Amino acid sequence: MALKLPSLRQEIDSEGGCVHRHVDHHKSVTDFEQVHQTKIGDHLIDLGPNWIHGTEKNPITGVAEVTGTTIEDFEGEQIIFSRAGKLVDEATSARISEFVWSTIDEAFEYSNALKDSIPPDQSLLDFFKERVSKTGLNPEEKELCIETCKLWGAYVGDSIERQSLKFFCLEECIDGNNFFVASTYKKILDHVSEAAIQHADIRLNQPIIKIETNFRENSSAARRVILTTAAGESHQFDEVVVTCPLGWLKRNKSAFQPALPARHLQAIDSISYGRLEKVYVTFPRAFWHADAEAGLNGPDPKGTANHNPTFAVFHDPTYAEHPPDILWNQECISFAGLPGDCAHPTLLFYTYGPCATYVVSKIANLDPTTDEYYNFLDGFLRPFYSRLHGYSASSADCKPLAFVATQWQNDPYAGNGSYCNFQVGLEQGDKDIEALRGAIGPERGVWFAGEHTAPFVALGTSTGAYWSGERAAGEICRFHDLGRLGIGAGRDDSLPSAVPRKVASSA
Repeated sequence: MALKLPSLRQEIDSEGGCVHRHVDHHKSVTDFEQVHQTKIGDHLIDLGPNWIHGTEKNPITGVAEVTGTTIEDFEGEQIIFSRAGKLVDEATSARISEFVWSTIDEAFEYSNALKDSIPPDQSLLDFFKERVSKTGLNPEEKELCIETCKLWGAYVGDSIERQSLKFFCLEECIDGNNFFVASTYKKILDHVSEAAIQHADIRLNQPIIKIETNFRENSSAARRVILTTAAGESHQFDEVVVTCPLGWLKRNKSAFQPALPARHLQAIDSISYGRLEKVYVTFPRAFWHADAEAGLNGPDPKGTANHNPTFAVFHDPTYAEHPPDILWNQECISFAGLPGDCAHPTLLFYTYGPCATYVVSKIANLDPTTDEYYNFLDGFLRPFYSRLHGYSASSADCKPLAFVATQWQNDPYAGNGSYCNFQVGLEQGDKDIEALRGAIGPERGVWFAGEHTAPFVALGTSTGAYWSGERAAGEICRFHDLGRLGIGAGRDDSLPSAVPRKVASSA
């Protein structure tokens, strides 16, 4: 987003890390954006975020309420399939889930309290292995715990072996429940973009290839920021807010002239970028969801999660062919149990890391309307959805109607990935995030926002992107001695796990 001054009306709108400002008569805002959304069948689906992480003073929760967006608190109803493809019994599944999530909470506290002394090469998997070794679980249950904890990769976009324990605390979210946005982010995005659409000059599909600060020879003259598009057009502004993803910054550091400060460049290189992808598959009917009133097949559910799963976890399968050097575990969410009109017979699979890279590489050059695209994704997911209750290879209800897969790793404007994460070897993760926020705005007129610059508790989330936009807007207002009317209170870098508690050292 770029601004022409001198004066701004203080109304802020942040969308996906971008600050939109609308301005009075002689002032203008130019917004260079990329828009991407799609449907599966007749249902609108989110290719970006699906969740609102934490509810305590979360501005996105407030926007969801104002706009009548349907959100769902998914709790429980998780089923686990072993590496052999066997459904784990409910009692064991509950014990495994309790251990995994209590250990996650413990790891947050441990990381927050002891990050200064934790070796940079220690991973979250190391922590899990040490903790599970001290339990009274039998060998089979211990293996199930380790296999289940590996699905942490579906949250951060890379394997748990690469998750830094030292900076695991930076993955912590706002207190409160995590809500699935059942009716999609559409109304939320419509609301937060309304002011920009009405008042700003929005330029779509005009990639920026150079961001240059022109320092005037006359020291009393204001510096100007020049944006150059891929088509060779140049635009001059007083202030520019850069919301490009971290992955884009990694590949385009040379776009900034003069070069960014050394510490900023170091931070860009240090923080890693995730590889989370999503694959949606929709069916004629939700064969796995036993709900007679909804007209879906299956026996009496008897109140069990096995017949109406919300989440299904599939451990790295020994029963399905896949590259032997790639972890092939998956997690999926059922849309069949969503409230009201939001329900549809669709499964959403989260895939990550090398597996996601493999899938994306195979569909990169395939037309989504072709048999090749359908057959590859069906071959990828059939070993998993065919394990669900109610599946029959001879039933038309169990034959997918369509697939939609994200390809963020093939999208340079998404930074060829998903969002920031914190990998083993990282030595100054918290300081790196502070550096990414930048301190060059007053000097150069270039300000930074985006999920990778968010408050610690909201990194990698839509809420963090929103807050980062407000922060950048506030910094510009402060620089120009303007008020903060319309700018939210924001959030500091405190973390929920910072509540004082005695934490035992890890072996």
